[in-house]
Amino acid sequence: MIELLPFTRKDQEELISKIKDKRMLLQFAGPAYHFPLTKEQLEQDLDHENRFMFKVFDRTEQNTIGHAQIFLKEHTFLLGRILIWDENNRGKGYGKKIVQELMQYGFSHFDRETAELNVYDWNTGAIECYRKVGFEMDPDVMSEVSIDNELWLSLNMKISRNTFESGKI
Repeated sequence: MIELLPFTRKDQEELISKIKDKRMLLQFAGPAYHFPLTKEQLEQDLDHENRFMFKVFDRTEQNTIGHAQIFLKEHTFLLGRILIWDENNRGKGYGKKIVQELMQYGFSHFDRETAELNVYDWNTGAIECYRKVGFEMDPDVMSEVSIDNELWLSLNMKISRNTFESGKI
């Protein structure tokens, strides 16, 4: 159904065109990027040796439907910047499949025993998706970011290699 393909400089325009406003960018990328998203911001990640960028390709439809990244950290790897472009494709299992593919890639390519991700507390659909895959909340890790006089709480979720590979999810 879906496949993670390397994100290249040729894919930048398409991703940039999907980010409609600063709230969407913050939800997608956290506070590291600034609206409007630019090629220069993306190139910093493309050139970073510990960041791995993917386009999400739908083999059935033969088109790109989203974006995802892995950030290699000292003891874990972080799944991030997961975006399914068309809202009509959300809630159809694509998110779960993307997360599973990212974890398969991460656990097979990096010597890490834990994967983690961050998600805003109001994003209940994403939180439920991550729980279905086996992620659990880490109550000791959270942060806040301010946008438009609102405070967004970022929660951290983790999964171990053993939990992922046991398939008891």
